[in-house]
Amino acid sequence: MNPLFEAIFSPHTVALIGASGEAGKNTARPQQYLRRHGWPGAIRPINRTRTELFGEPAWPSLDDVPGAVDHAFVMVPAAQVMDALEACARKQVPVVTIYSDGFAEAGETALQEALAHRARELGVRLLGPNCIGVIDVVNRMPLTVNASLAGELAPAGEVAVVSQSGSMLGALLSRGQARGTGFSRMVSVGNEADVGVGELADLLVDDPHTRVILLFLETLRDAPRLAQAARRAAACGKSLAAYVLGRSRQGAELAVSHTGAMAGESAVFDAFFKAHGIVRVDQLETLLEIAPLLARPQGQRMRQAQGRRPRVAVVSTTGGGAAMVVDRLGLAGIEAAVAPATFIKQMAEEGIALRPAPIIDLTLAATPAKYAAVLRGLMAADFCDAVLAVAGSSAQFQPALAVEPMIRVQGEQAWSKPLVAFLAPQADASLALLASHGIAGFRTPEACADALAAVLLRQPAADVAGTCPRAARARIEAALATTPVSSPSGDTTRPGESQHTDSLVLDEFDSLDVFDALGLPTVARALLTEAPWTHSLPWPVAAKLVSADLPHKTEAGAVALGLQDDHALAQAVASMQARVGQVAPAARVRGVLIQPMTPGLAEVLIGYRHDPLVGPLITLAAGGRLAEVLNDVSLRIAPVDAATAREMIDEVRSLAIVKGWRGLPRGDLEALAAAVVAMSQLALLPGQPVLEAEANPVMVCAQGVSAVDGLIVLRRA
Repeated sequence: MNPLFEAIFSPHTVALIGASGEAGKNTARPQQYLRRHGWPGAIRPINRTRTELFGEPAWPSLDDVPGAVDHAFVMVPAAQVMDALEACARKQVPVVTIYSDGFAEAGETALQEALAHRARELGVRLLGPNCIGVIDVVNRMPLTVNASLAGELAPAGEVAVVSQSGSMLGALLSRGQARGTGFSRMVSVGNEADVGVGELADLLVDDPHTRVILLFLETLRDAPRLAQAARRAAACGKSLAAYVLGRSRQGAELAVSHTGAMAGESAVFDAFFKAHGIVRVDQLETLLEIAPLLARPQGQRMRQAQGRRPRVAVVSTTGGGAAMVVDRLGLAGIEAAVAPATFIKQMAEEGIALRPAPIIDLTLAATPAKYAAVLRGLMAADFCDAVLAVAGSSAQFQPALAVEPMIRVQGEQAWSKPLVAFLAPQADASLALLASHGIAGFRTPEACADALAAVLLRQPAADVAGTCPRAARARIEAALATTPVSSPSGDTTRPGESQHTDSLVLDEFDSLDVFDALGLPTVARALLTEAPWTHSLPWPVAAKLVSADLPHKTEAGAVALGLQDDHALAQAVASMQARVGQVAPAARVRGVLIQPMTPGLAEVLIGYRHDPLVGPLITLAAGGRLAEVLNDVSLRIAPVDAATAREMIDEVRSLAIVKGWRGLPRGDLEALAAAVVAMSQLALLPGQPVLEAEANPVMVCAQGVSAVDGLIVLRRA
């Protein structure tokens, strides 16, 4: 086992620095909890004024403690934490949990950074600061101040918890115990000055006592490490599930492109979790109750629907309760499977009369034997991907009828699909009985449906290999080497644009050149630098002032469309120059871009962004002027392959108009998928110099696609 894992979860000796002898204080809890719950290890309380705490010897300093210490729990004021860290280094303590607050969460970021820097110098690993501690149920080691440990510590199970909220650690423990959930390890990360969610999840993947890792998150601080943990977990048959408390807006205020604004919300987390096979849930109930569904034996594999949406067979003794779950499943695109004639005939041969309906209702005819026969038949059938058993009042008063048939069938063999239960009444005993036999039981129809949808729609992570085309790389490197810094300016800029002093904004002409080099088709164009504005492109044309200082030309009045001749073009250019001179007098105009008007069947936006939380993102959205208003968008971690690009196209609702809807002309969606893949190749550039890139609009035609406008923001070294 990893030495860091051993020091955190399985120490032989712990030191409690700042321990109190007053039973009512938080700083007295760790010692009391460790002894109350039977931890067999050695406790070394550190208290400057006492030689004994709760019947055990105490020491004035860590230097005075005899023998080795594997884990130190620090509870002194923030100003004394650095001294405690130095003492731990002298004692060669490998890991230190810092309960003390007063660091980054209180605005003292510099103090926390100094602490983390010194810990790295000393070779000491930190949990926290502002960390409520560790609960190792396997080893009966509650090294924490969480008040929930004043109660009982339930038997160990296969579910680990990593939480960015310390208080939620106890809440999850108590709520889980009420459902019969058995935990293995639980840890709070505090401010994550050193050891964080990703590294802990990675350690827990190798824990033989853990099959499911639940994450309670407020943000992502080390997405690459968490991605690594998720991929390793999938490889060994383990699962991660995450509940995200808030929605990230990090970086959105700094975005120049529409893509940046649209990629700053919860969809960023969705894209990250989807890419790495992490199940995301939106309710705390679901996070706890989904665990048995994910903790499936390695011999069992979740059936993946091939070429269709997943289907769930529903068998019920309460029609109304089942209908609530089916209704919620429908919102996620999960169908309730209707039994075919062959299955109905099979059941009839066993004396069970069924009819073809989305819900198999056994309310009046159910006996334990018939209930088990239907469940057994559904688990073996090939017309459904999961089986949902919905129980009514019998779950509360007749568990032999409602619950025991599920347990019997579940235990008969390693089925290739999940069996889950929704109990309509309050039936705690039945829920605990289900959990003890590895069956996910749900208290609410919403949690039940959401958990099933999350698992059935989960896709395995896919590695997309390759390199960015050499021509695109060369053009970006040339731009970084030769173009002066340009910061957006003028009254038309969006909030935050003036902050891009360390970036380089490529104008539309150069951006479209990069798109060409990527393999993303662009419209024909000519750059004119002086009057007369003569060109050889076919009329009518669009004219735009080219300026890296005008990333949003429409708002600045720097675009004219549908110009029919030279006279109209000359007038339009003069008008645009006058308007820009008023609203953005500092803007540097390179020339006038002329493009033929390009008709299409639909307009889309294809965007790329290096997100500060999760890294490269690719975006497909409804395009044109209303891109942000409609917010009809699909996000993925970049780069993507053609199959993923097609999934993104399916998720953009407005693209239904180019799929032959109601006889409308079909657009070239394969060409659109190829364009999405091409843009996503920016993620393959060494050093990832592209902060943002956007082609908007991209015209989807009957044959091919064509980018009309473009913007690229590069990171300066």
